[in-house]
Amino acid sequence: MRATLEFLLNDWLNVASLTARPRFAEHSAETFSAVLDTCERIARDRFAPFNRLVDTEEPRFDGEKVVLPQATHDAWKAYAESGMLAAAQDYGIGGMQLPYTVEAAANAFFAKASVSIGAGMLTAGNANLLMAHGTPLQQQVFAANEFAGRWAGTMCLSEPQAGSSLSDIATRALPDDAHDPLGPRFRLHGNKMWISAGEHELTENIIHLVLAKIPGPDGKLVAGTRGISLFIVPKWLVDTEGRLTGERNDVVLAGLNHKCGWRGTTNTLLNFGEGQHRPGGRPGAVAYLVGRPGEGLRCMFHMMNEARIGVGMAATMLGMAGFEVSLDYARQRSQGRSITGAGKDATQPPVPIIEHADVKRMLLAQKAYAEGALALALYCARLVDEQHTGEEAAAREAALLLEVLTPIAKSWPSEWCLEANSLAIQVLGGYGYTRDFPVEQYWRDNRLNMIHEGTHGIQALDLLGRKVVMEGGAGLKLLAGRISATAQAAGQVEGLAEPANALAAALQRLGAATQSAWATGRPEDALANATLYLQAFGHVVLAWVWLDVALAAGRGASPAAQALKPGKLAAMRYFYAYELPKIDAWLGVVARREALCRDMQAGWF
Repeated sequence: MRATLEFLLNDWLNVASLTARPRFAEHSAETFSAVLDTCERIARDRFAPFNRLVDTEEPRFDGEKVVLPQATHDAWKAYAESGMLAAAQDYGIGGMQLPYTVEAAANAFFAKASVSIGAGMLTAGNANLLMAHGTPLQQQVFAANEFAGRWAGTMCLSEPQAGSSLSDIATRALPDDAHDPLGPRFRLHGNKMWISAGEHELTENIIHLVLAKIPGPDGKLVAGTRGISLFIVPKWLVDTEGRLTGERNDVVLAGLNHKCGWRGTTNTLLNFGEGQHRPGGRPGAVAYLVGRPGEGLRCMFHMMNEARIGVGMAATMLGMAGFEVSLDYARQRSQGRSITGAGKDATQPPVPIIEHADVKRMLLAQKAYAEGALALALYCARLVDEQHTGEEAAAREAALLLEVLTPIAKSWPSEWCLEANSLAIQVLGGYGYTRDFPVEQYWRDNRLNMIHEGTHGIQALDLLGRKVVMEGGAGLKLLAGRISATAQAAGQVEGLAEPANALAAALQRLGAATQSAWATGRPEDALANATLYLQAFGHVVLAWVWLDVALAAGRGASPAAQALKPGKLAAMRYFYAYELPKIDAWLGVVARREALCRDMQAGWF
């Protein structure tokens, strides 16, 4: 993986060019490589050896606290001490001012070594949100301690009765008359479900970011998402210097969820303000408003979008991990004989199964899925750097592209790297279905990624219902221009004209299907088949990414790039031969606005 990672960073994305920008001027290609070295070492030593352990020794509540294996504590400590929680932050607050592209690449090692142990994605995202929307004191007290690894962070959105329907949340926050320099203070009551890392003893405090509604003048909660506000709710109350006061906030673990995968990460149901702890003798959990009332969802999207790209990277790395295991197995496992001429020669010795065409198909599919997804994730990370440090016009374009690509960056790796894990099990045969090899765990861990941080259906509705039509379709037009430019460039390169033409044709079909979906102007017509649109859109994006990577492989002059070139070109050819043709079936349903699923009645099942 390291060779592919460096190829994508250096030969494709040219991250070294970022050092010409003032924010990254103190860095170099050498410092970027050193960061990758450090994270690869910590992941290898502190995470990977314990991936099976944390899968089998699930978190448990002993009546007083949640118990996790010592290995998880050691891994968190090593990660926090590496400084990676604050990797992209200013030097002045203890950060490294790393490009986000390099940060994302470095964190990939941890996701691959043990996604279940985790590497602080939610903590960093929580702190980053506060840096964008919190007050200076909230940043100093809460975000700074999260970046330092002293405290951890969560995001509390879903509720047992509402699930993903945030407009239906019932958690409420009532104004507290007490003056508090940490922000407008409220007392919060409600229940939150599916809260990752919601309770543990890894850090001395946990900072929950909670969506809740403030009652209107009539005392009733405002319906829909307009009434949602965002609050900081610490597990332990703190003073303005970031010191724990010793008083427990009224945030209580109501239960641990027992999961198919990601078993090393606690997943919780939390009760807020139910009276088990009453700070100051008053009911309700102490909560501090972030931003303005009623703008909670807008603020939370800062963390949600970051988490969605992080989930895509986690899915990618699980696909990569399974690919590497199955590739190694296929090279060593001898079984069957080559088919030559009229048939097999039983007198010849068995061959490694990697010599069989169907095994090569499964390995090529995994390579195309995992390495393509990695390229997509790093491309999105590079857009984040452009958005924050590029020239004004380039920054605007990067922000617009991110809006369109974020649903794909989350959903496509979640679906197709899960398929890669399934193929890894298939390559190993019966052994793949046992716990003798880790591929079954990779599949179980990856199955979550199609669900959390917005299910496939939600991403699909977001893409077709909002992202491709916003600003008169400006984001889609911009992306189409980038794709067309790659197709045009590839058309001038020997051996790439055929995929270039296929990409141009696929883009045209995607555009036509988008117009057909919205031809009636009725959302119920367009969105009934949004998930198939999401799948087709993702495949077109990945075909574009693979063709652009193939161009970079052709340009690469270094020995490392030349060594990788045949494999990259083969994976690109696989994607165009076996994957891209699938979009015709998907887009056909979208374009004709197939009404079956919309019109199906519950009683007919």
